[in-house]
Amino acid sequence: MKLRGIGASDGVAYGKVFKLEKVIFEISEEKTTKPEEEIKALKQGMAETEKDIEGIKKRAKEQLSEEEAAIFDAHLEILKDPELMDQTLCLIRQQHYKAAKAFHEISENFAHLFEMMDNAYMKERAADVRDVSRRVLSHILQVSLTDPSDIKEEVIIVADDLTPSDTAQLNKCYAKGFVTQVGGRTSHSAIMARSLEIPAVVGVEEILSKVNAEDYLMIDGLSGEITINPTEEDLKEYHEKKAAYAKKKEQLLTYKDQSTQSQDGYHVELAANIGSVQDLEGVIENGAEGIGLFRTEFLFMGKKQCPDEDLQYEAYKAVLETMGEKPVVIRTLDVGGDKAIDYIHVSEEMNPFLGHRAIRLCLDQEDIFTLQLRALLRASVHGNLKIMFPMIATLDEYRQAKKMLESCQEDLKKEGYQVSDQIEVGIMVEIPSTAVLADQFAKEVDFFSIGTNDLIQYTFAADRINEKVAYLYQPFNPALLRMIKMVIDAAHETGIWTGMCGEMAGNPLAAPVLLGLGLDEFSMSASSILPIRKLMASIKKEDMEHLAQKALQCGTSDEVMTLIKKYIPRGV
Repeated sequence: MKLRGIGASDGVAYGKVFKLEKVIFEISEEKTTKPEEEIKALKQGMAETEKDIEGIKKRAKEQLSEEEAAIFDAHLEILKDPELMDQTLCLIRQQHYKAAKAFHEISENFAHLFEMMDNAYMKERAADVRDVSRRVLSHILQVSLTDPSDIKEEVIIVADDLTPSDTAQLNKCYAKGFVTQVGGRTSHSAIMARSLEIPAVVGVEEILSKVNAEDYLMIDGLSGEITINPTEEDLKEYHEKKAAYAKKKEQLLTYKDQSTQSQDGYHVELAANIGSVQDLEGVIENGAEGIGLFRTEFLFMGKKQCPDEDLQYEAYKAVLETMGEKPVVIRTLDVGGDKAIDYIHVSEEMNPFLGHRAIRLCLDQEDIFTLQLRALLRASVHGNLKIMFPMIATLDEYRQAKKMLESCQEDLKKEGYQVSDQIEVGIMVEIPSTAVLADQFAKEVDFFSIGTNDLIQYTFAADRINEKVAYLYQPFNPALLRMIKMVIDAAHETGIWTGMCGEMAGNPLAAPVLLGLGLDEFSMSASSILPIRKLMASIKKEDMEHLAQKALQCGTSDEVMTLIKKYIPRGV
């Protein structure tokens, strides 16, 4: 039987089915006559859960980046939420609920509250609450949970969904791949699977009811196809795909230490996007020519208080020293919208993506912004630092941020610190007003970096996490391409460079037209660098300029994509 889902992590895998089914807890409706004993059981269950999460977090840090392992800091925060404990105790003491019943009811209320929110980031917290709740209930009821870390044979894991703690415990020596009934490419489990380089297919309806523990599965993490109990012919195809995938990876490695050049000798820079120091391993392995975006917000998330100047300095220094003379673009704190931080108070807003976030928040919270600017400036002597301000909408915002940076620089020099005098200061172009006024910004900034994820949603007035308007997320729309061209032209006329750090930069269909538009730097996930470098070596800049001119005259995204496919060599 062949089924299809969403390819979430590239690669092919074959193995015996391991069904990771949810434990159904039998929660008694009976009331208790001994509330103090139930309170003791609750506190013991929560203490055991804290130990579990700390252990999972430790194992996660060995396999995943700091950013991904930080999920378990969020789990600890959920566990220690005083409201969760207080409301549970209230049900035990006042309504004489047993510990399991009380905790289950309150934690489900919390999860439902998150599910009702419009914000995708907050909706994801519902799964985290349930992950923590499941572990607490297992201890209260003394029911063992299936532990993925206990798997000691090569298997394909099949589950309704994999929680972050499930995925973090997978041993890639045994977990050859996984298939889930729910989820998408942006779910926690899919992101972690890509980090672990485990093939994964998600969103396969009713897969649990269609397989048994004795079955074997063949999965293709690129196409999203899965085969239950494959035939000899299917297995022959699997071995061919596996060999082709291994060969493809081996061939790509020949591009690791090469300069990124088009067939006619035009050089562009391929840089990597990172979220933590731990991500640098992938950057080096994939031959990045620099860091085009260091998302510093992950230094701030999952903590009880703002990281101090020294802690930040050490993180920035580590990245700069590792990269040596290669450029490192570090973006100042970009929170708000879909990224909430407990100790930075942001009032609830009707439209958080259009609200008090990124540079707007930093200019308002000067103490936090100053700490970061000082740490960046101190670290500047350890490498080739470029500082980037996010979500700039007006020249006044940029000037205010630049003035604060210069003030911090003066203070540090007075205090005896060394600061590099070669720091470039640029902005993200992710708001249409900035793109339209790019010729004026270009007179004052040292570079532009186009953030297409937000630029697209602001250009088309379409929330990129709202499924109802997902059709408007159109990176190939001629309106967006014209805006990108406007920014690049304004930069080049003034003698500065333009990069791109949104998802579009690593898209193999978008890269040719971006080359033709004159983009100088492409920044993407590290795993995309070698495929894009190979693509660049197979096309001519001159041809792509003709492609870009034609694309700018198209009327729709489909027309542009059809046009691009005519210009890309087959098999690339």
